[in-house]
Amino acid sequence: MGHRESDDRVRRAEVVQRPRPWRIRRAAGLMRLATFRHDGRDQTGIVDGERVHPFLGDPDMLAVIETGPESIGTGPGLPLREVRLLAPLQPRSIRDFVAFAEHVEGVRRAVDGGNGVPNAWYDAPTFYFSNPHTVIGPEDDVAFPARSLTRDFELEVAAVIGPDEHIFGYTIFNDWSARDVQSREMQVNLGPAKGKDFAGSLGPWIVTADELEPLRDSDGFLNLWCHALVNGVEVGRDLLSNMGWTFETMVAYAARDSRVVSGDVLGSGTVGNGGCLAELWGRRGEHEPPPLCDGDVVTLTVEGIGSLTNRVVSGPVHPELPPVRRRDPSAARR
Repeated sequence: MGHRESDDRVRRAEVVQRPRPWRIRRAAGLMRLATFRHDGRDQTGIVDGERVHPFLGDPDMLAVIETGPESIGTGPGLPLREVRLLAPLQPRSIRDFVAFAEHVEGVRRAVDGGNGVPNAWYDAPTFYFSNPHTVIGPEDDVAFPARSLTRDFELEVAAVIGPDEHIFGYTIFNDWSARDVQSREMQVNLGPAKGKDFAGSLGPWIVTADELEPLRDSDGFLNLWCHALVNGVEVGRDLLSNMGWTFETMVAYAARDSRVVSGDVLGSGTVGNGGCLAELWGRRGEHEPPPLCDGDVVTLTVEGIGSLTNRVVSGPVHPELPPVRRRDPSAARR
């Protein structure tokens, strides 16, 4: 591909304000695409009410996204209560953005002692790469680093990318955070790393983009209420439309001088107004509500998508690292 063709492609992506709707030939209500386990076998299918219709040929979700669900036949429905929902997709990559100013302000106070929103935040939708290999699904236990005492959830919506850099659909994303680990490691001005990469939850399914199109506001933002509950008690809620950039802008920015491909996942970043505990800690100056602990159950609910629930547990205790080898200045001299 020549430079001119590549530049034209990027310019076309950056001016897109709305996704090309991904239409599925379906009966009313068939818009949720799930990955599930039934009789020891992992399958994908279309959720219709309280039943899921498996796709014929056992395609994984990436194949469904690239082929188009409208071109794949389905079998007889199975009762949802008889299957175990899994993470709807094993992403090719996860870019997690930070698109809510209120979250940035609160977490800066809690994690690194900063104040306000950095001017650089307003320049472009910033993101970091998370770990696609530790994604878990609905009802899975999330194993935090055993030594972490400041455990947190993050309520996000994730866009799932389809062919030609278009948004295929949306799901809920919980970007779990070990805040004490994160705070320490980010003093190196790199990361987050081990404070984040132990787990991320996706689910309960993917809702295709066309289904949520009527819920957009006049500026192209999805007007969805998002709620976070810990042990059944609501600790935060916000509108997804309070994000600073549309998902289409974030996709275009991610693709700039780079590539976005089918199966990539782009997180919205944590919603404000209690979308995570650290934001509340930063605003209140104390750990209230308290950090998550073993046995706590977190449920994230997003209007038009569904609910995602996980239970907090502790992972294995690892041995201490060997001490760092400090540089001997004399060893650099001849």
